[in-house]
Amino acid sequence: MEDQEIIELFFQRSEQAIVELSYQYGSMMRRVSFGILQDFEDAEECVNDAYLGVWNNIPPERPNPLAAYLCRITKNLSLNRLRYQQAKKRNLSMERSLEELEEIEGSLPAAGTPEEAWSEKELTKAIEKFLMGLDQKSRILFVKRYWFLISEEDLADEMDMRRNAVAVKLFRIRKKLKEYLRKEGVTI
Repeated sequence: MEDQEIIELFFQRSEQAIVELSYQYGSMMRRVSFGILQDFEDAEECVNDAYLGVWNNIPPERPNPLAAYLCRITKNLSLNRLRYQQAKKRNLSMERSLEELEEIEGSLPAAGTPEEAWSEKELTKAIEKFLMGLDQKSRILFVKRYWFLISEEDLADEMDMRRNAVAVKLFRIRKKLKEYLRKEGVTI
């Protein structure tokens, strides 16, 4: 079933929308959540909470692309759960991944006010444009590391690279992104 058909089911308030969403994107959502939480039960709870969030937000929203919208909700719920569970004991891989991005994101605010939401949309557009200019391997590394929060070690295994090569490549991509954002006039 196509994304727009699933969204229409939500607008009709049909429970079939959740069934179709689960069929199409459930495994992806569980992978995102498990990658952060490293616990199947907690990941499953976050995915179920994400389904509820989608149910409550569609309508009025019409997310496009739906997969990115689902990943974002799942990721945010999983990060919130992790922060709650491990306030003192941190997941070092995830923390390092987020720290790496802080050097780029700087003081960008979370979307709360309309101005902040606009700023976030502009940043998103700029990052998407930057990523489209990268070679496929670099784009995959960046997205897997900073969206799915996959550790450098796991990325090295998946991409058949040495861990050090992954770290260096990610460092160079972050540096290029920072330069690109400055050049585009995105405040960081």
